[in-house]
Amino acid sequence: MTEGLATRVDGLMDGLCDDLRRLTRIPSVNFPGYPDEPVKAAYDLVVELLRDAGVQDVKALTLPDTAPVVTGHIPPPTPDAPTVLLYAHYDVQPSGDEALWTTEPFEPTDRDGAVHGRGAADDKSNLIAHIGAIRAFDGRPPVGVRVVFEGQEEYGSGFDDYPAEHADEFACDAMVVGDMGNIRPGAGTLTVALRGVVELVVEARTLDVAKHSGNFGGAAPDALIALMHALATLHDDAGDVAVPGLLREEWDGSGWTEAEFRTLAGVRDDLPLIGTGGLGARLWSGPAITVIGLDAPSVDRAASAVVPSARAKLNVRVHLRQDPVEAERIVIEFLEAAKPFGIPLTVRRAGEPGAGFAAATGGPAYQAAHEALRAAWGDDPVHAAAGGSIPLVNSLAAAQPHAEILLMGAQDSLCNLHGPNERVLVSELRGAVLAEAEFFRAYAERFARAR
Repeated sequence: MTEGLATRVDGLMDGLCDDLRRLTRIPSVNFPGYPDEPVKAAYDLVVELLRDAGVQDVKALTLPDTAPVVTGHIPPPTPDAPTVLLYAHYDVQPSGDEALWTTEPFEPTDRDGAVHGRGAADDKSNLIAHIGAIRAFDGRPPVGVRVVFEGQEEYGSGFDDYPAEHADEFACDAMVVGDMGNIRPGAGTLTVALRGVVELVVEARTLDVAKHSGNFGGAAPDALIALMHALATLHDDAGDVAVPGLLREEWDGSGWTEAEFRTLAGVRDDLPLIGTGGLGARLWSGPAITVIGLDAPSVDRAASAVVPSARAKLNVRVHLRQDPVEAERIVIEFLEAAKPFGIPLTVRRAGEPGAGFAAATGGPAYQAAHEALRAAWGDDPVHAAAGGSIPLVNSLAAAQPHAEILLMGAQDSLCNLHGPNERVLVSELRGAVLAEAEFFRAYAERFARAR
């Protein structure tokens, strides 16, 4: 570790935490029905922080029906120095049920070595980590910098496809996607894989209208029962996905212990986990099918009637290297072939499929990242994956196919992102800032030697 960088980062932490609190205090929720003013206020503060850090030509990329994307750059210090693109987002999830919070969601609170508040971890901590790494070099890092901070990541926007269609605007040699973090506090982590995603709606229609269950039940086909039979075929008795053709392999990287996962997922002690094999295969390098919505009569308002129609929404997570369109076709054909009691089902796409991502980990940027995370955290970094999807990553990869993409950051698996009582540990933020600053240094050196 470069002692000067560590000392420099330590001296920056009070100011960085203050800036994180300022940003967290802004309720920049960019969902339908929420006001636009806080999103604009967060944008303005991000612009101010970037300019103060030394980023040049800071401006807004405006797209239809999309919050402004903050862009800017710092030129490479020499013609042969690499350029690193830094990504983060300044919008946040809604706070949800505020009765479940122990602090006010948008009044950042310091407790137990952490800053608590909605967005403190996801993703404002990573935005601040990028700014901190630039400040560590007084705005003159040993690499060129290209900043891309968006304001509508949580809900989705027209920006996802933009980089692939405007490649020149995202020219770089490596990218640091700051929308991730450590698998556990204190364990420097590189996320090297993301599962793809498909969403489907499956529907059964059997009667024109509901019919009296006493007069017609037993012969009239019940749409809800037919649908449940079809859904039950998606998994085997152990809970593994039973759809032939969906890829699965064992995960050879690091992962959670079962005890850690039970804590993270809130699984009751008296219940088993579903599926077989390693947790990594179930969560990261294999498929998962979840029923995320069901339209059927509610229990409280149920009538004594045969149900004429029912539908379910499925979320399908796909192996990182499987074509999501192929996976979508496989699941649709499987459900269409089910025909419970001879009843045909209608299955349709509920959104564009999203591809998974597998990082190339043998280049100079990854070697520099390993060196940097080891310097910041005192041990070799672990390789982990994420079951979720980040569509923008594939768009960035398509725009700059030669650029190495690093997914890391200040969050950790206990930070409660998207849930109540979200928080970021100050120690994790400090480690993320130092790791990124060390990466700038190590990557510049390796890049120069490679040339």
